[in-house]
Amino acid sequence: MITLTGKAIYLRALEPEDIDFIHGVENDERIWEVSNTQTPYSKYLIKQYLANAHQDIYEAKQLRLVICELNSTKSVGLIDLFEFDPRNHRAGIGILIKNTEDRNKGIGKEALELLIKYSFQKLNLHQIYANIDTKNEASLRLFATFGFEKIGIKKDWNIVRGQYRDEIMMQLINH
Repeated sequence: MITLTGKAIYLRALEPEDIDFIHGVENDERIWEVSNTQTPYSKYLIKQYLANAHQDIYEAKQLRLVICELNSTKSVGLIDLFEFDPRNHRAGIGILIKNTEDRNKGIGKEALELLIKYSFQKLNLHQIYANIDTKNEASLRLFATFGFEKIGIKKDWNIVRGQYRDEIMMQLINH
């Protein structure tokens, strides 16, 4: 079984050729409230980031994968493991489908399923968690589909367009 390939998508490592895609994602102000970004990134900085993307998850403490359509080279999103903690066997997980026309097609669901399996089977994680804005109902439903449970609310955690918003922490434990 190939862990990072599904029925409609596959997950792959970052490549130098991803510079325009990553630049577009990181500089899309509509996404900044989800990624906690406040300033644009230059292509120079992204090029440096991609040059170091070869580090494995144990060294970098994170793993960013590109979500691609199967039978195509089209990149549709990114999925990340972050705050990787090998001692305690846990990591955070985040997902982004870049364009609205690619959302609600099951791409995010399949990508999340693949990364959950990879996290538990290949990285031997005991738990993964996600931090989701209370108003992001699509993400809350997506993570709940896989058994993520709400374990807490961070009050007034993020400021979005001048308003403080709560963030829900969700957790999935590998039993």
